[in-house]
Amino acid sequence: MSPRRGSRAATGPIAVVSLVAVSVCLAAVVAGATALALPQPAEPVGVTADASAGGRVALTLTAGGPLDARRLGVRIGVDGRPLADQPPVPFFAASGFKGGPTGPFNRNADPRWSVGETASVRVARTNAPFPERGDTVTVELFVEKQRIAVARVRVG
Repeated sequence: MSPRRGSRAATGPIAVVSLVAVSVCLAAVVAGATALALPQPAEPVGVTADASAGGRVALTLTAGGPLDARRLGVRIGVDGRPLADQPPVPFFAASGFKGGPTGPFNRNADPRWSVGETASVRVARTNAPFPERGDTVTVELFVEKQRIAVARVRVG
C-alpha cells in the first residue's frame, strides 16, 4: 500500500515547528546557565559613601563581603555625569586621581575588603567633573560588569 496523498505535505511544517521549539528551549537553557555562572556575591552588598569638596570620595562596606578589590570595577559620577578618568582599582597612582587610594583600593594593601572597612580615592582637579560642595556623588561597584552596589552622597 502506498502512503495516503497529503500525509507528506504536513511533515515539512511540523519538522520546522519542532526544530524552532527545540532551538528556543536550548537557547533558554544556555541563557539560564550563563546567568547562573556569573559571579554574584553570596549575600547583598551594602556600601555607604562620603565625599568632600576637596575631592575625597570614601566608601565603607556595610553589608555582605568580603570582596576582592582585584575583581572590582568602580565608577564614580558627579551629578549624573561620570568622571572622565575612573579609578582602576586597585591602583597606586592613576590619571585623574591625586596620590594613592586608601584601604583595599590601594594596590599595596590587602585586597580583601571586609565589612566596616573604608576605601577612598582623591579626585584630582584635572579630572572632570570635579565634585564641589552641594554636588551629588554616585559610586557604583561592579564585579565582571555586573553592578553589585550603589551609594550616593551629597558633597559636604
